[in-house]
Amino acid sequence: MSFGDGGPYGPGGSGPSSTPDWAALAEESEARSKRKRWLLIGGGALATLAVAGIVATAVITSNGSGTPSALPSPEKLPDEPADPKPTFSDVSVPPPPDPMEYISDAKKDTAPLTAASLFPDKQLTAGGRTYPKATTSSTDSCTSVAQGGLGPVLKKHGCEKLLRATFSRDGVAVTVGVARFDTKAAAAAVKEEYKPNLAALAGGKVAPFCQATACRTSVNATGRYAYFTISGYLNGKAVTTSETQALQAGRDGAAYAWGRIMQRGRDQADAAAKKQLQN
Repeated sequence: MSFGDGGPYGPGGSGPSSTPDWAALAEESEARSKRKRWLLIGGGALATLAVAGIVATAVITSNGSGTPSALPSPEKLPDEPADPKPTFSDVSVPPPPDPMEYISDAKKDTAPLTAASLFPDKQLTAGGRTYPKATTSSTDSCTSVAQGGLGPVLKKHGCEKLLRATFSRDGVAVTVGVARFDTKAAAAAVKEEYKPNLAALAGGKVAPFCQATACRTSVNATGRYAYFTISGYLNGKAVTTSETQALQAGRDGAAYAWGRIMQRGRDQADAAAKKQLQN
């Protein structure tokens, strides 16, 4: 074996060296790193595109047929749901009873009828005029409180009860009478066949009036009730066709009687309505 300087593996020779080429290794490592970064960037972009493609495919194939369909135009989009409409129960509330039914039908008109219940007010008020109440009365013998031709008419049509109340103001008094019959037709017949007159009722601070002198009288009917008035001067002066005080008192008394009869109907109708609601 020779160890001369000119041998094939000595320093400066052309054969392989025992020392690594560090510069070449560094370049190769950097090249590999760049390739890896580009692969990661490219893979992420492909993944994003793939997700977007899946979403788009899901949108355009949502008709369920697997065949892409065009997206609807804005005017073909469904309207927003309308506000919910209120719903109501099928249970209907019956209409309130008619008061007239209760003062026209004996089977419904069953509330007690007394002078106190029919004439409960201490005074009669109408059009700003006030008439203090003097006295009241009630009788089942209608003919006993009638004068002239009224008694036979009341008896003919079956008068059941007659109630009276007297009111006075400024030297004039008026007696209001309310007679009850079995039917509406009977009360209407009394109105048509009326003959004077109701007996005036004295009492309290009112002395007898309308006795042997001219007075105003009236008659009317509503439901199964006929109502009457007789009005005149407390000093016994005769009522003439030209005077107005007794006339006004009679009209006020008639309006009061009508109102009290109607109130009786309303009270009974209200009681019936409350009973219906409870049931």
